[in-house]
Amino acid sequence: MKHDTPARACGIDFGTSNSTAGWHRPGQASLLALEDGKITLPSVVFFNAEERRPVYGRLALHEYLEGYEGRLMRSLKSLLGSKLIKHDTSVLGTAMPFKDLLGLFIGELKKRAEASAGRGFDQVVLGRPVHFVDDDAAADQEAEDTLAAVARKVGFSEVSFQFEPIAAAYDYEANIQGEELVLIVDIGGGTSDFSLIRLAPERHYLDDRQADILATGGVHIGGTDFDKQLNIQGVMPLFGYGSRMKSQALMPTSYHLNLATWHTINAVYAQKSQLALANMRYDIEDSLGIDRLFKLIEQRAGHWLAMEVEASKIELTDQPQRRVDLGRIEAGLDVLLTRDLFESAIDGLLERVRGGVGELLASAGVSAGQVDTVFFTGGSSSIPALRNSVAALLPKARHVEGDNFGSIGSGLAIEARRRYG
Repeated sequence: MKHDTPARACGIDFGTSNSTAGWHRPGQASLLALEDGKITLPSVVFFNAEERRPVYGRLALHEYLEGYEGRLMRSLKSLLGSKLIKHDTSVLGTAMPFKDLLGLFIGELKKRAEASAGRGFDQVVLGRPVHFVDDDAAADQEAEDTLAAVARKVGFSEVSFQFEPIAAAYDYEANIQGEELVLIVDIGGGTSDFSLIRLAPERHYLDDRQADILATGGVHIGGTDFDKQLNIQGVMPLFGYGSRMKSQALMPTSYHLNLATWHTINAVYAQKSQLALANMRYDIEDSLGIDRLFKLIEQRAGHWLAMEVEASKIELTDQPQRRVDLGRIEAGLDVLLTRDLFESAIDGLLERVRGGVGELLASAGVSAGQVDTVFFTGGSSSIPALRNSVAALLPKARHVEGDNFGSIGSGLAIEARRRYG
């Protein structure tokens, strides 16, 4: 196959938090600029009610934070494999199927990739997690089929898939000098995916790499789950989480869980939800927290709070603590989030990640000592506790950090060239 001409097809990494598009061009970086010269487009849609239009990416977040009336939708990928994907949601006063919402964003990705490349794309290799849905092959296939149908509806005539950690492996392989047995650890916004693959410079352009892929696996845990646990354990107690009813039963947690989960935040704003909460107020021993919860809902500040928690998670990668100013809810209110609190909150999730890596090695019949390299990629792969957790399982392997937001898109561009020319 010739590699001195641009590829016919593109690769798209539709991520839970951020998305990228890659196109192989000789002598040039493969990732295409998608917003203001940046290679990532945050996977966000804001329906601006004042101007009756959808806005995407960083501009969507900006307009929401500037106070425009409307509805913010984030973590769209999490809809795949969930029951919500078969239902509608209210957008600017009308019912919109969640599948059409996905179509809006995937279509925008296609349009921006084509504008950046200066040409159209009919074929695409889409990244996918190893498991959209854990332990349910039929639901997992249905999630992939849904994404394929959405991609065809927005104009791609040929759609195929590659596991995201395999794509990251191909990106890493482009820069190595010799053969390595590599564990790819891809911690995205919604899933943690693993691949054990044998890589070598001389294999890079082979069409069939199946023999090199020793095992793939993953767990449905990602950055948004880490956000959720930090939110629940560190912030939601100020809003009534853990409060006692007069009967000594704990206050129902569904409101707090929904507020801490990106794609269910809007459910708390529903009139039915607010009425149930209002009725509950009189049965709470101490109403301080629930009254703050009412103020948060009244301001529709759930997404704002979730963004503050996400920013705290990111800052706690390098800093021991971050103080969150909650003065917009109550004058003088704030909360100190620490790395120790965060690590304690996510310990159960990290245990599942460790278990997933252990199962992967066992399924491949490979001992920890045989792994040469651990390649970390994905936006949440920089969390120190996660790195240390995986490192403890593979003490002899060297650790390599990929482009946290670009390795998969670059690898998908390689795969798109390999499949479609």
